[in-house]
Amino acid sequence: MTKPRSGWARHPGVRSGASLPLGDRAADKMRNGMGSWAFVFCALSFLAVWMLINGRRGFDPFPFILLNLILSCLAALQGAILLIAAKRSDQVAAELAHHDYATDQRAEHLVERLSTNLKTLTDQHERTEHQLADLTELVRSRAPDATTPAP
Repeated sequence: MTKPRSGWARHPGVRSGASLPLGDRAADKMRNGMGSWAFVFCALSFLAVWMLINGRRGFDPFPFILLNLILSCLAALQGAILLIAAKRSDQVAAELAHHDYATDQRAEHLVERLSTNLKTLTDQHERTEHQLADLTELVRSRAPDATTPAP
C-alpha cells in the first residue's frame, strides 16, 4: 500500500515524485525524515542505548568522545541538509507562485470573455424588448377597437 501524499506534493503546479531529479527527491526525503518526531525519538533512543552499552567500561567510555565526534559530524551535515531543504522549499514556492499566476491569468481571460458575452446578451435583450414594445404598439394601433361592435 502506498503512503498518501500530503500538502503541496499533491498540488498540480508542483513537480514531485519521478518528475524530480534524484537530488531534489533526496532533499525532500531528508527534510521529511529529519524534520519529524520519529527522527527525534530515534536520535534520543540511539543516544540512550549508546550511553547504556558503553557506560564507563565500553569501547567509548565516558565522556563519550566517539559519540561526540559522530554528533559533531551529524550537526555539520545537518547544516548542509537544511540549506538543501531550504533551497527545495524555495523552488516549491516558486512553482506554486508560477502556477497561481498562470491560473489567475486564465481566470482573468475567462472573466473578460464572460463579461463581453454578458454585455452582448444584455444588448440583445434590450433590442428584443424594444422590438417587442414596437410590435405590441403596432398590433394595438392596427387592431380593431374592442368597444366597437363587430359587423
